[in-house]
Amino acid sequence: MNGKLYFIVGCTACGKGSLGRHLAGLIGGQIVSVDSMKVYRRMNIGTAKPTPQAQAAATHHCIDIVEPNESFSVAQYVEHADRAIKTIRADGAIPLAVGGTSLYIKALSEGLFEGPSADPEVRAELIAQAQSQGPGPLHAELAAIDPESALRIHPNDTRRIVRGLEVFRSCGKSLTELQKQWDSGEKRYDCVFIGLRRDKPDQSGRINTRVRRMVADGLADEVRSLLDEPQPLSPTAAQAVGYAELIEHFKGNCTLDEAIEQVKINTRRLAKKQRTWHRRFAGIQWFDLEPDATVEETARIIVEKIDFN
Repeated sequence: MNGKLYFIVGCTACGKGSLGRHLAGLIGGQIVSVDSMKVYRRMNIGTAKPTPQAQAAATHHCIDIVEPNESFSVAQYVEHADRAIKTIRADGAIPLAVGGTSLYIKALSEGLFEGPSADPEVRAELIAQAQSQGPGPLHAELAAIDPESALRIHPNDTRRIVRGLEVFRSCGKSLTELQKQWDSGEKRYDCVFIGLRRDKPDQSGRINTRVRRMVADGLADEVRSLLDEPQPLSPTAAQAVGYAELIEHFKGNCTLDEAIEQVKINTRRLAKKQRTWHRRFAGIQWFDLEPDATVEETARIIVEKIDFN
């Protein structure tokens, strides 16, 4: 076994999961899910979680880790994934990291962004200032010391503004400067990136088809059931695409049809963000897929091009 970690990346609904399972069968692999929402139990339909039958066909890791009401950090994910990779290699299998959560991909392959620890005194002072003056002056201060972060952070996003100023006051470096240090390109593993890419019309069509299938499979009932549980959904789980929109429907803020249409729109936006993230990963070997490409054909081509030995 060569010790490499193989990533299968691509936009949502491009076919990563089915390809990963087929490849696992061909090369003797096991799958490490790289998906921030598949970690939640009972969030199955809206996350496109592999069915029990699919999970029986190929061993999956990092799925169904926590309850939907629990918080779950990137650092916790990396710990779980590292253990899974160690287990897979101990089994004599090849680890296939399959998924589309870009921050998880980056954290697993390159490490976590370790900014300075929170400074309670500085944070309390900044929060008090925000409460008395509003976030505007703090955002202006952030723009003076870290214009790149200020452009990314909404002027009313007090939490992130406070964090940006707290970091600068604590260590004298801006979030942007620290982020660029994190983007040095060093790898935690010997990574091989396999990318699946489709034309945008094909990608959008697959997204719409997936959403319709989720609705037919009972997405609304799944969300309703989660909302009926004794403990409320965690903020992260509640903002997941496919769930946030249906939650708005159940609050009475939109019709079911409007919510479903918004799921399609937000999933396409997610795909756009993923395409932007992919530009940050150097060395992805892309495979451009035609609309009629089968998973068997795609897997065969990849096995021919990628050295899994």
